[in-house]
Amino acid sequence: MSIKTTTHLNFPGTAADALAFYQSVFGGSVTSATYGDFGMPKEVPGAEKIVFGQLEAPDGFRLMAYDIPGQDSADAAATAGTTRRENGTTITDRTFFQSLRGQSLAEVDKLWGALADGAQIIEPLAASAWSPGFGMLTDRFGVTWVIDVEAPYNG
Repeated sequence: MSIKTTTHLNFPGTAADALAFYQSVFGGSVTSATYGDFGMPKEVPGAEKIVFGQLEAPDGFRLMAYDIPGQDSADAAATAGTTRRENGTTITDRTFFQSLRGQSLAEVDKLWGALADGAQIIEPLAASAWSPGFGMLTDRFGVTWVIDVEAPYNG
């Protein structure tokens, strides 16, 4: 089988900016098309928004992005929900987190630093009971990332 999963992120009019930001973090190339490219009259509001966007990096990292029709907001939390840590647990109204797992602390620390620019830190990147490095943040586009170093399961 050759099936792959790719996270498809939906944005309130900020998909192009998000793709550019993620490209600066992960490298790779961006492919995108607007609603206007797919036939919407160019003078219609929203024709310049992204209907298909994808980032693909040489190491295999991929994600897709899309602008939700009729939404145009810089307030990522308005559509993304909220996440916080309380009494050692994660409290959220999000339906998913994006997991980013690396082989070494140096590898994930570099990505953490880039994603943390303009982010809300939920749990700082630090050693945990299950990993040499674990942290959570919600980036400037409202995506909550769980970032950790892969460690063997000892259960």
